[in-house]
Amino acid sequence: MASNDSDSRPAVGIIMGSDTDYPTMAEAGKTLEKFGIVYEMEVTSAHRSPGRTHEYATSAAGRGLKCIIVGAGGAAHLAGVVAAVTTLPVIGVPLATTPLNGMDSLLAVVQMPAGIPVATMAIDKAGAINAAILAAQIIGLSDAGVAKRLTEHKQELAKGVAEKNARLQEQRSKSVR
Repeated sequence: MASNDSDSRPAVGIIMGSDTDYPTMAEAGKTLEKFGIVYEMEVTSAHRSPGRTHEYATSAAGRGLKCIIVGAGGAAHLAGVVAAVTTLPVIGVPLATTPLNGMDSLLAVVQMPAGIPVATMAIDKAGAINAAILAAQIIGLSDAGVAKRLTEHKQELAKGVAEKNARLQEQRSKSVR
């Protein structure tokens, strides 16, 4: 699935182990769209479709991808399997799909052996959003338009904090009276 610009090749791959992971991983796609980054999204499993996963990961760079965002729950082997066979940056998003609320996934994604790095984000939605921002930062190193949108994003965050502080100060001044 391509995002907002069907004339361009995807720069980021978003993969997940099951379609039930889509609601969380869609947040990564929405965030990439805010930065004008075209992405593709696929379901592939380290355990149920290892051949498909291997083919996806080994062909990613040749298809023009700059990095891969991987959402996985439970044993969460998908990110490590992908990182083992590509030289692209892999960004892991642990998903809360088991009774352990994602702690099992977090530990699986973060505990990669030396030589097989996976940048590990927070569990679930915040992780998916941050994965997309990290992907944008990687792409922004060589794309001035994305770098500019990242700067604007940081400015919007700072503006939001200033507005919240102003509201807080106004509430405090009313309660002192």
